[in-house]
Amino acid sequence: MKSEVRQTRRFARQYKKLHDNIAADVDEAVAVVAADPVVGDQKRGDLADLRVYKFHSHGQLFLLGYTVDDGLRLVYLEAIGPHENFYRDMKR
Repeated sequence: MKSEVRQTRRFARQYKKLHDNIAADVDEAVAVVAADPVVGDQKRGDLADLRVYKFHSHGQLFLLGYTVDDGLRLVYLEAIGPHENFYRDMKR
């Protein structure tokens, strides 16, 4: 079952700054997550609500952070970015 996808303000700002080629890869990753919300890795500790889907775009590892509301079948896109400092920025 496909879940409905919603963007947070943080995700929208980060997405807007991406190059068109990378944005196309992000769109594909969002489609994968919407089709199967449990495909990402569940985090622990401070980020226990967060799931992260990893994918490569132009030779660089990108992470798509999202949360899932099972009752409403919603996927909230929290953040997108390269692996560098991703988790540090998510804790803020």
